[in-house]
Amino acid sequence: MITYAPLWETMKRKKATTYTLRNKGKPYTVSGSTMEQIKRGQAISTNTIDAICKILDCNVSDVIEFTDE
Repeated sequence: MITYAPLWETMKRKKATTYTLRNKGKPYTVSGSTMEQIKRGQAISTNTIDAICKILDCNVSDVIEFTDE
């Protein structure tokens, strides 16, 4: 199962909020509906993960992780 737990820790460490992802990463942004998908643990595209990594200047492992249930 893919989780977004690392994203919340990365955002905390970088003092970023969902507002940052939605508005501050121009030209890269994450829509409000995509943020809701992340909060619910639903699937997002690799393009979105790429945008988050660019906005937060981090690696994929700072955004998602795989856990074996």
